[in-house]
Amino acid sequence: MQNANSVTRLELFQKFDELGIKHTTREHAPFFTVEEGADIKADMPGAHTKNLFLKDKAGAFFLICAQSDTAIKINKLHPVLGCKRLSFGKPEALLENLGMTPGSVTLFSVINDLSAQVTLVIDKRLTEHDIVNFHPLLNDATTAISTQDMLKFAKATGHEPIILDLASISDS
Repeated sequence: MQNANSVTRLELFQKFDELGIKHTTREHAPFFTVEEGADIKADMPGAHTKNLFLKDKAGAFFLICAQSDTAIKINKLHPVLGCKRLSFGKPEALLENLGMTPGSVTLFSVINDLSAQVTLVIDKRLTEHDIVNFHPLLNDATTAISTQDMLKFAKATGHEPIILDLASISDS
C-alpha cells in the first residue's frame, strides 16, 4: 500500500525508462517476509533483498537494503553510520517519508523521498551481483535491474548511497 502522493508502479517504470534502466518484473502473490517468497525467488537470477526502515534517537531516518540472507545487527550499526542508536521506524513515518507501508518497503521507494530526508544504506554484498531484485513499490511483484542501475537510480533520486559490508559488523 502507498499513500496518495506516492509514485505508482507505472511511474516508477517510466522513470527507469527515462534513465535507460532495463528492468524485468514478475508478478506474484503478495509476501511480507523473505521466507514467504523463497519459492518464487528460487528461479529468479540475482540477489534477493530485504529492506529495513530505521530511525535513530535524534530523528534521522535510514533505509537499509541488504541481501536477503545478511544478518543485520541493528544494535551495532549506529557507530558505523555515525548516528544515534537505531530502532525500527514507525509505520506513519515510513508512509510520510517513503510513501510506503510495512511489507512493501524497497530501495525503489526513495523515489518518493523528494527532499532526501532518508539516508540510503546498501549492503556491499548486493554490489557483488550483476542483478538485484526488489519489490516495485508493492509486494505483489519483484523487479530485477542491474546492480549498476540500482546505484544509478539511487543517485538520480537524490540519494547518494552509503555502501556498507553489513555482514562484517560484529557483536564485539
